[in-house]
Amino acid sequence: MPDRFKVTKTEETDPPPDYLLEETVTGKLLNDLSDNGEEHKMTDNKLGDESSSPQMDSHEISKDSQSSEKCDGQTVDENNEKQQPNIEANLYLYDDELDTRPHISTFISSLANYENTIPAATDPDAKAPAPSARMGTLIGCYLPCIQNIFGVILFIRLTWVVGTAGATMLTAISMSAIATNGVVPAGGSYFMISRSLGPEFGGAVGMLFYTGTTLAAAMYVVGAVEIVLTYMAPWASIFGDFTKDAEVMYNNFRVYGTVLLLFMGLIVFLGVRFVNKFAAVALACVIFSIIAVYVGIFDNINGNEKLYMCVLGNRLLKDIPIDNCTKDDTFLYNIFCPNDNCDDYYKNNNVSTVKGIKGLSSGVFYENVLPSFLEKGQFISYGDNSVDIDNMAPSTYNQVINDITTSFTLLIGIFFPSVTGIMAGSNRSGDLADAQKSIPIGTICAILTTSTVYLSCVLLFAGTVDNLLLRDKFGQSIGGKLVVANIAWPNQWVILIGSFLSTLGAGLQSLTGAPRLLQAIARDEIIPFLAPFSVSSKRGEPTRALLLTLVICQCGILLGNVDLLAPLLSMFFLMCYGFVNLACAVQTLLRTPNWRPRFKFYHWSLSLIGLTLCISVMFMTS
Repeated sequence: MPDRFKVTKTEETDPPPDYLLEETVTGKLLNDLSDNGEEHKMTDNKLGDESSSPQMDSHEISKDSQSSEKCDGQTVDENNEKQQPNIEANLYLYDDELDTRPHISTFISSLANYENTIPAATDPDAKAPAPSARMGTLIGCYLPCIQNIFGVILFIRLTWVVGTAGATMLTAISMSAIATNGVVPAGGSYFMISRSLGPEFGGAVGMLFYTGTTLAAAMYVVGAVEIVLTYMAPWASIFGDFTKDAEVMYNNFRVYGTVLLLFMGLIVFLGVRFVNKFAAVALACVIFSIIAVYVGIFDNINGNEKLYMCVLGNRLLKDIPIDNCTKDDTFLYNIFCPNDNCDDYYKNNNVSTVKGIKGLSSGVFYENVLPSFLEKGQFISYGDNSVDIDNMAPSTYNQVINDITTSFTLLIGIFFPSVTGIMAGSNRSGDLADAQKSIPIGTICAILTTSTVYLSCVLLFAGTVDNLLLRDKFGQSIGGKLVVANIAWPNQWVILIGSFLSTLGAGLQSLTGAPRLLQAIARDEIIPFLAPFSVSSKRGEPTRALLLTLVICQCGILLGNVDLLAPLLSMFFLMCYGFVNLACAVQTLLRTPNWRPRFKFYHWSLSLIGLTLCISVMFMTS
C-alpha cells in the first residue's frame, strides 16, 4: 500500500493537522447558524462513527473547541446584552429628528443652519464618518434650487427679455434617473454623475459645470455692480456720466467688478462659514423681494403716479425733467436746436408725458404682445416705423437708443442663465436624509415653482408697464430707476437692497463651490494637468483651485456686460445639461448592468429630446 494511504496515529504533543482545524472552524460556523447546535452535534457524531480510532482524537479536539465556543458565545451574548442600551443611546443621536422632535422646531433649526455651497471634495468610496444633520426635501434640495434659479436676471433683465425654460425640465428628469441609480454618494453633482456613469462622462460634465459656475460668479459680480452704480449710487461713476455713453458704464463695471471680486475672494479664502451663514440671508432676500413684486403689481392695478416719461412723437427721451417736458419750455429747445438749427423730428412732432406704470386695468397688455426687435443704434419708440426708429440726424440728442441688436435667439441666451441652478440640490447629496427621494422631488418642484413665477411675471409685467419703459433697459427715461423696484410694495429699496444682497450671496456661493468642484475633478486624476489643484491648504481649503477660479472669473468681469456674459454662460450650462441627457440615453439604450434607475417617470426618449433642445438652443444663441 502506498505510504500516502497509510493511517498513522498522531502524537498528542503535535498540533492537529490543518484539515482538522478547518473542520473545527466549519463546525464553529455551523454552530453559529443553528439555534441550539443540534445539527452540528449530529454531524459530528456521524463523522465520529465513520472515522477510525485515530480520528476520535480529532473529534475530541472539535468537541473541546465547541464547548469553548459555547462559553465564548455565552460571554459575547452577555456582553451584547449589557452593551445594547449604550449602543441604542448613542445611535439615538443619529435618529431622524422628525420622528422625535416637533416639526416646527426642526424646520426653524434647519433654516437657521441653512447653507448652499458645494461640499468639499471627499472620496465617496472611503469609510463614511459619523453622519451629520440630515436634511429633508424642502431645506436640502427645494430651497437651494429656488435660490440658485432666481438670480440677477429676474430683477434687472426680466422686464426686457422673454424666454423659455423647457430644456431644464427634461435635464432634471435625466438627473433624477442618475440620482436613483444605486446609492447617491456625497460630494455633489460631479461625484453623483462620475460614480454612476463613469469618470469619462463625469469629467466632461464636471469641467463644463465648473466653467459655467465660475462664469456665473462673474455675471453675479457684474450684476451686483450694475445694481449699485445704475440704480443706487450713480454718483460713484469714476469715468463720467455713463448715461451718455455705454462704454463709460461698462468701464465702471470692469473697475468696480474687479475690486468686488477681490473682496469676495478674500471672504471665501478667510471664512467659508460666513458664506454659509450668508446663504440664509440671501435666500430670505430673494423670497421677500418676489413677494414684494407680486403685492406691488396688484397694489398698482390702476397704475401709479411715481413714474412719468417724456416722449417726443413716438420716441422715448431721457434725462428730461417732467416739468420741462414741453415745447413751451426752453429746456428741450436748447437740446434739439443747437445754434437755432432744430432737428427735423423735433420740429414735426409734439412732446407728451406718458405714465410708465399703467396697471393691469389699463389694457396695456395687448400693446406689449407683439415683438419689438431693434438693431443697435436705433431709437426706442412706439411701433416699427422707420421714421421713428432710424436715426437720420447727426446726433442722438437725448433720445434713448438700443445698445445691442435684439432678436429672439439673443433673448433666449440672456434669459437662460436665470433658469439654471437645477443641480443645487444634488450638490448637497451628502447632507440629504434620503437623496434618492429628495433630489427628484425637490428639483422638479423647484423648476415648476420658478417657471410659474417667471412666466407669471412676464405676463404681469406686460400687463402693467408701458411698452417704452419695458424696453428701456437701464431706466434712463425715468432717471435711472429700476422698473421692478418701482412696481414693488412698499417702496423701491426693498427690491434694490434685496436684489443686491441676493446677487452678492449667489456670487459668494459660486466662488465657494467652483474651487471644490475643480479639486474633486483633479483628485480623480482624469485630467493630468489639473493635478496641482488637488492640493488643499492646512485648513483643508482648495486655495490653488480658488486662485484659478478668481483668474477665470476676472476674465469674465473684463467683458463688463451682463448681456455678453449671459449667452457665454448659457453655452457651458447647455453643454453640461446636454451631456447629462446624452449619458442617460446611452446608458439606457446599451442596457449597461450598473444602470438601474428607480425613478419611475424616466425614459430614454425624454433624454434625447432634452439633448436635442440643448443643442438647438446652443446653435440659436451662438
